Amino acid sequence: LQLCLLLSTVPSLVFVDAATGRVVCRNGLLVVQDDPEGLEFPWGPKPFAEVVAGPLLKNTGQTVDSSSLDGTYVGVYFSAHWCPPCRTLTRALLQSYHRVREAGQQLEIVFVSADRSEDSFKQYFSEMPWLAVPYSDQARRSRLNRLYGIHGIPTLILLDTEGQVITRQGRIEVLNDPACKRFPWHPQPVMKLSETNAAQLHEGPCLVLFVDAEEECELQPAQQLIQPIAEELLAIHKAKEEDTPLLFFVAGEDDMSDSLRDYTNLPEAAPLLTILDMSARAKYMCDVDEITPTVVKQFVSDFLEEKLKPEPI
Repeated sequence: LQLCLLLSTVPSLVFVDAATGRVVCRNGLLVVQDDPEGLEFPWGPKPFAEVVAGPLLKNTGQTVDSSSLDGTYVGVYFSAHWCPPCRTLTRALLQSYHRVREAGQQLEIVFVSADRSEDSFKQYFSEMPWLAVPYSDQARRSRLNRLYGIHGIPTLILLDTEGQVITRQGRIEVLNDPACKRFPWHPQPVMKLSETNAAQLHEGPCLVLFVDAEEECELQPAQQLIQPIAEELLAIHKAKEEDTPLLFFVAGEDDMSDSLRDYTNLPEAAPLLTILDMSARAKYMCDVDEITPTVVKQFVSDFLEEKLKPEPI
């Protein structure tokens, strides 16, 4: 027996195994569109190697088998020539691709096109030194979109050498780390709020600790305060092969933080501990005199157990 959950705030359709409570498929809307007759039901996740299996193109017109990806880090790149942010990311990704490979790391990119014609695909792909799913193989492109729940481009999914997702935020990592010092970009338990990662505030509930700090080094005490809680939550859900239900940020005194405070109607106080759920247009405030690890842990626990009262953003 499976339960079907419709979350109207996205909208998002999620299928859950009622016997275990385990999420079977988070990308129900894409699944229903691609498989209206339910031939692949129950739509459980499949390994990347199985979904991508088949010939992959080089921009010379030659093909290689997808088995050539075995044992390498793989970036699955969803992009299109008509999309200006995609072209910007492609230029940055070219630099990262060469830098990582020149450093002796095994990395390959697989381009999954969202172009509107094969001619556009060929023009765009001619700029890329990596591999691509053939444009004519719409079924395989669709299955890869479905596998990772792609709702917008550009999106770069980075996989480890076993085909497991390291991060869905490859775009942000490439732009934030042009020297590729953090490659293969394992998720950071706590992020420092910036213009390049602010988009992640819209991907789910986020805990944000605002502090009175103008220099990046001054954010370290705040980061160290919430890091153990973030790491523990990340580890728990990684063991369950689930995404973490809460992202963690620290924010100092800068234009980005000011904009976020204005947008969410937050007071100017610092330190200030809050959880923001942009999709639900809700915020949760932690009203205490002193923010300690115990306070943060209890605040997170109460949020996850739905004990907190939301305020409108």
